[in-house]
Amino acid sequence: MQNIGHIQIKQVPEKMDVQAPDMTEIRLLANMNRGSMVHCVLPPAQVSLAGIHQTVEEIWYVLQGQGEVWLKRQNEEREEAISPDISFTIPAGTQFQVRNTGSVPLCFVIVTMPPWPGEQEWVRVVDHWSVQ
Repeated sequence: MQNIGHIQIKQVPEKMDVQAPDMTEIRLLANMNRGSMVHCVLPPAQVSLAGIHQTVEEIWYVLQGQGEVWLKRQNEEREEAISPDISFTIPAGTQFQVRNTGSVPLCFVIVTMPPWPGEQEWVRVVDHWSVQ
């Protein structure tokens, strides 16, 4: 979607637009000057790769499925169960990883501020949970 700053209306695409650096499936939604929004899917029994965002902040909202998120920033480290209607933030510089513990896709809406600048934004870190 190229119309940054214009009104946008879009349905979630059936097929993913891109695979994120952490190996989740991304479907592009809206993109404006100060933020972007995507639909993210992690298939059943899958674990994302652990990483860190260098400059962007994100807000995640769980739509479907069951899982866990690991977040580590400075002296704070958390492992939280996630399910529909749970939201969490990932401040810039926070290590994170997500795993699907259920039998259906784990689906999120993710808002990124500023908009996602590209794959160079994400840096791989040591996994909290082993990836199959």
